[in-house]
Amino acid sequence: NMGKPVNSEGHDAGINLSPDGQTLLIYEDDKGDGNIYECKLQGELWSKPKKLGKNINTNKSHESSACYSFDGKTLFFVSNREDLSLGDHDIFMSKWDSKEKEWGPPVNLGPTINTKYSEDAIFVHPDGKTIYFSSRGHNTMGGYDIFKSVFENGKWGKPENMGYPVNSPDDDVFFVMNASGKRAYYTSFKTDGFGEKDLYTITFLGPEKPLTLNGEDNLLASIAAPVKETAIEPAVEVSKSKVTILKGFFKDAETLLPLEAGIEIIDNSNGTIVLSSTSNSKTGKFLVSLPSGKNYGLAGKAEGYLFHSENFDIPESAAYKEVTKEILMKKIKIGTVIILNNIFYDYGKATLRPESTYELERVMKVMTDNPNIKVEISGHTDSRGSDVLNNTLSGSRAKAVVDFLIQKGISKDRLVSAGYGKTKLLIPNAKTEDEHQQNRRTEFKIIGN
Repeated sequence: NMGKPVNSEGHDAGINLSPDGQTLLIYEDDKGDGNIYECKLQGELWSKPKKLGKNINTNKSHESSACYSFDGKTLFFVSNREDLSLGDHDIFMSKWDSKEKEWGPPVNLGPTINTKYSEDAIFVHPDGKTIYFSSRGHNTMGGYDIFKSVFENGKWGKPENMGYPVNSPDDDVFFVMNASGKRAYYTSFKTDGFGEKDLYTITFLGPEKPLTLNGEDNLLASIAAPVKETAIEPAVEVSKSKVTILKGFFKDAETLLPLEAGIEIIDNSNGTIVLSSTSNSKTGKFLVSLPSGKNYGLAGKAEGYLFHSENFDIPESAAYKEVTKEILMKKIKIGTVIILNNIFYDYGKATLRPESTYELERVMKVMTDNPNIKVEISGHTDSRGSDVLNNTLSGSRAKAVVDFLIQKGISKDRLVSAGYGKTKLLIPNAKTEDEHQQNRRTEFKIIGN
């Protein structure tokens, strides 16, 4: 039992956990009013539930379920508010207002999703574009059925009934699909259950377990002349989730103790922050969802430490994948070196590409926040090509970064550029393209203060 302060003497129900596992949405009955509250995980302890604002909960309506988007910037929730509902309970969405520090005005998802009957139990998949919900409308098999809709080309697609064996003639609600798209959990009222509604799990068969498409049906049992027919069964399409789950730990590089750190995921194509999160203060654990189709930059930051950067290029065709990272944060002191993984150049040139902007701004902030440090920016190549070419290219690339920082106001007396070519390889015997890529890098080193 989670106990106090999460549980009260009334009706408390867990309805959604944020993708990073740090925030819990719960439903409280509030003497029949029905409202949505939020709890934060602080180390190993949950905070006291806080009622969401007036744009989500109202005194005259009943809010029954809610779910965060993968980036935490949108809240989908269910309400029967009279002013905006198309029928009974409808699904709404609200955007987080970072200036006001609250959820913005609710927007009805519209008649494609909502009907004159009740919609409920909204769940948003980590792929960032698929929702699952329960509805009494949309030609159900009976009671509440589970439906799926995908947001494409600026609009929600026609809801698809998940069909048998997921749905039944009775109520099927609170469907939750895992990130890989292979397994789901939900509540159903089935004849083989233990009582009323029970919890079920369902596995979606992937290519590794293909369904049998043809078989023989013995119409007449006869040794002499058995009569048979070949039954061709319709293929069941198994969709693959296009999402990468990035998880791991933040630790102090010297002590290896868990560290609370802020995480920013950046869309490198336009420099926008896709999502922000914080690792657990007790364990240092973090988890974020990255929908396919973008080049992402990750920045980890903590007070007194240099930032840590990672780059994840996830093409649109990429299938589900899990990546685990142990991120070691380095303190700001002489000798500390970090790799600037989100500095990009034109092929074979020293021209900084626009995708480098956010990383360069992070370097600017470090230099500004620590006005006494002196830094070497160094360029490195892989082991291929001539020494002369590699030394020239790596030196020119390092100088391009230094020139950028000087143009932005950093004193040239605090900056040194150096090109090491292939003399300081991270992987001396690199064979794969990924290993060569790791050798091609730009580094930031504190050389004085």
